[in-house]
Amino acid sequence: MNLQTETSVPDWGPFGRPLFDDPGARALSRIGVVDVGSNSVRMVVFDGAARSPAYFYNEKVMCALGAGLSETGRLNPEGRVRALAALRRFQHLADDLDLPPLRVVATAAVREAEDGAEFCAEVKRQTGLTIQVIDGEEEARLSAQGVLLGWPGAYGLICDIGGASMELAEIGSGQVGRRLTSPLGPLKLRDVPGGRRGRKAHIKQVMSELRAQLGPQRDRLFLVGGSWRAIARIDMLRRNYPLKVLHEYRMTVRDVHETARYIERTDLDKLRGKAGVSASRMALVPFAIDVLARLIREFKPKDIAISSYGIREGLLYEQMPQRLRDRDPLIEACYFAESKDARLPGFGKQLFEFVMPLFKSAPRARVRLIKAACLLHDVSWRAHPDYRAEVCFDNVTRANLGGLKHSERVFIGLALQHRYRNKREGNRFEPIYDLLDEKSQTQAEILGKAMRFGAMLWLKRDARMGRLTWFPKKRRLELHLPQEAAPLFSEVAEARFQSLVGALDATSEIFIEE
Repeated sequence: MNLQTETSVPDWGPFGRPLFDDPGARALSRIGVVDVGSNSVRMVVFDGAARSPAYFYNEKVMCALGAGLSETGRLNPEGRVRALAALRRFQHLADDLDLPPLRVVATAAVREAEDGAEFCAEVKRQTGLTIQVIDGEEEARLSAQGVLLGWPGAYGLICDIGGASMELAEIGSGQVGRRLTSPLGPLKLRDVPGGRRGRKAHIKQVMSELRAQLGPQRDRLFLVGGSWRAIARIDMLRRNYPLKVLHEYRMTVRDVHETARYIERTDLDKLRGKAGVSASRMALVPFAIDVLARLIREFKPKDIAISSYGIREGLLYEQMPQRLRDRDPLIEACYFAESKDARLPGFGKQLFEFVMPLFKSAPRARVRLIKAACLLHDVSWRAHPDYRAEVCFDNVTRANLGGLKHSERVFIGLALQHRYRNKREGNRFEPIYDLLDEKSQTQAEILGKAMRFGAMLWLKRDARMGRLTWFPKKRRLELHLPQEAAPLFSEVAEARFQSLVGALDATSEIFIEE
């Protein structure tokens, strides 16, 4: 199959044939990228389903290359030593992992420092790595592409904060629009004279200039960068939020203002321990929260989403053919997980077709989650039977999956829980259920019990497994079994079918067809 000419096959349903095993996608299956930032140096090795890659390796070293840059014009000497040591290690790891050449980019600190070129030359001599120093607009573009990796249909404003700069970029219709860069990184703000009053006046002036260039941005604001993620952790702590997953975590404008006040009145050392934020990162939070407060005041977004994807993911997205970019990252990741871990790869598609009569009126966004759950229904079979339901829920709600709201994670997790267990009460995940409304919880239960029953009807590949017919107005469920599948409808299978009938609050009838 050729990635450039492949077309969706109707038999695969609304999401098309998986592309993860295509040669064009396999070429992206293990790629290493390094981001030499003003605050940290990080190496990520992507592996697996190229459209929604797993993090095969991820290591960060806090070097603070940009510390003191405003005063000296040069890279932090101690940071240079640490960054060089980190890059030597990363190159050694890449050699041991037999990776293609690492893609290394450097941002604000290296591009602005008078000894930046000298540092790049030293890295080249000692490691053989070539550092690509990118300007602020290119940094904004790559960060925006990283967001598009996780949200193909995203629209709004991207704000990427690093140590020495802050970038803004517009996205919409899968494209990156206008891009701006500014000196509003926390490491630079520490050097602004006049204390907090002087710093806030400086932030206000720069942000006003940015708004004058971009105009109002009343759509979604996507926050990229370690300082934003630290603020999100603190917001979770303040709200006692039950799901500690940063990607796609949502905040309102009011949340940001309340968290800013919470940070002001709380001891930072105690806050750091409770929120799980490193000391070096927490030192930058008071500067970053002032930037965020002014950002939302100027641009007035409708809501705010945290993105764990940024410049490194943007580098991967850069190498994708458009056909692969257009695919749903969630569905591609689930296809890959099924092929790798399920006992009967390919059965997820049959199971999806089997359960869909129960969800004829479901919107596309819900059908997408149903498809994902069916593909994942058997990937945790190696877990101990006593804990399989919990493992399923834990894996899905905390997995590194793109294109999923937290409520959607809970929907899939609950469905998979019911795939292995009738009841969901009495476990440690109950507080997380509240992220999903009652109606959706019931729908997840119905889906899980339908999968639990459907999994009893395994036959050889592409054999008829039977079909469900659902009459919602009459609350009547019919099961039509072909003759060859009838022996599978045993006592256990019948009990699971009746559990599904009970979840639907329905009556039922069973037909054996010739």
